[in-house]
Amino acid sequence: MRRRINSLGDLDQLGRGPGAAADTAERPPPQAQHDEFEFELPRGYRHTDGTLHRHGRMRLATARDELRPQIDLRVKENPAYLSVVLLSQVITQLGDLTDVHSGLVENMYATDIAFLQDFYRRINSEGHTRAGVTCPSCRTSFEIDLAGDGLGES
Repeated sequence: MRRRINSLGDLDQLGRGPGAAADTAERPPPQAQHDEFEFELPRGYRHTDGTLHRHGRMRLATARDELRPQIDLRVKENPAYLSVVLLSQVITQLGDLTDVHSGLVENMYATDIAFLQDFYRRINSEGHTRAGVTCPSCRTSFEIDLAGDGLGES
């Protein structure tokens, strides 16, 4: 028999399994050795106070992170909203902002969203932030780090 999930509470209860105590406190995910990656946005998010935030951190996604947007009403009404909800769950910091929510992600530039979607895919699928590129002028191939760790890097 399949169990129908109608709310986030149902998803949380399903995660505990049958007979588990109903623990209302949200448990933090276990910390892995390399579970967060730093990034630098191409344009940056301008906060309502005028501060430009470009540097941030994204954690690895869990199965729950990918399941929760599927039952979000906003995603059900507009499947394109899935990436907004998903990114808001895994971005742990943007500049000095630690409360990254879907409203904040909605107000980011499209180029930054595209960058974050690619960054998410790289760290969760490939496990790194490096990308192979080719210079359009000289056709030399080299690798760049999308996280932009060093000076002069993207």
